[in-house]
Amino acid sequence: MKTYRILAAAAVIAALAACNTKTDEAQADADAVENEIKSEKPVNPKDLLPKKALTDSASYFMGLNFGMSVKQYDMGNLNWSLLLKGLKDAANSKGDFRDSAFIYQFKYNPGEQFSTFNQTLDKYIRMRRDYKLAVNKEKEEKFLAENLKAEGVQVTESGLQYIIEEAGSELKPGPKDTVYVFYKGQTPDGKVFDETKGEEPVRMLMNRVVKGWTEGLQLIGEGGKIKLFIPSSLGYGERGNSGIEPNTPLCFDVTLQSVKPFVEKPAEPAKPAKKK
Repeated sequence: MKTYRILAAAAVIAALAACNTKTDEAQADADAVENEIKSEKPVNPKDLLPKKALTDSASYFMGLNFGMSVKQYDMGNLNWSLLLKGLKDAANSKGDFRDSAFIYQFKYNPGEQFSTFNQTLDKYIRMRRDYKLAVNKEKEEKFLAENLKAEGVQVTESGLQYIIEEAGSELKPGPKDTVYVFYKGQTPDGKVFDETKGEEPVRMLMNRVVKGWTEGLQLIGEGGKIKLFIPSSLGYGERGNSGIEPNTPLCFDVTLQSVKPFVEKPAEPAKPAKKK
């Protein structure tokens, strides 16, 4: 009997010891966390600001982004000191821009700020565009007049200039046909803006290209070669195109590899009327 009591007492003591051990471990963990929290220094908000190197890079890239817009819209040589002043005035402005009183702090007359802003920019951009159109038109007329004097150059009633290098076969494309061609397109200054790559010709629809192409390719047959000097009126006109300024003539070397004649789809038979 004594043996059983001794064993039972030992078990109780062991259990108590285990509980004490776990309690001690938990307390030690809690103390460690508390000490870690106490050892952490409070964050200084200024330490979260970007460093000078990053600020400088961001400033330059914002300037680049704005400069790209100036270039895209052909804004010309602006008054950069006033442009910088406008940027600073806007960045340092006070209050909510949605408030009607917000505009009073700027240079222009209150109540006319936004209309003046839009009208001024619209007028400036329009005048810059008119200038570019006039300058390019003058260049175009000079180029076409000189080019017409070159050996072998012929001209159509529309003003399209061309040189047929090889006449090709009797199979000539019509205005609705599909053609397979090799070509290189250049501006008068020799800048290549488009050309075929590789050994395979490019498929084009005659009614989906500029008017100068539609007219010019009908002058040669399958296998023929032609040089086209296309006035802007038969090209991209006053709107220009990607990388091509308005009122710019286009120069093409074209090889007409093959022609796929247009086939009119047969009309669908009329459906019989429903019987009443």
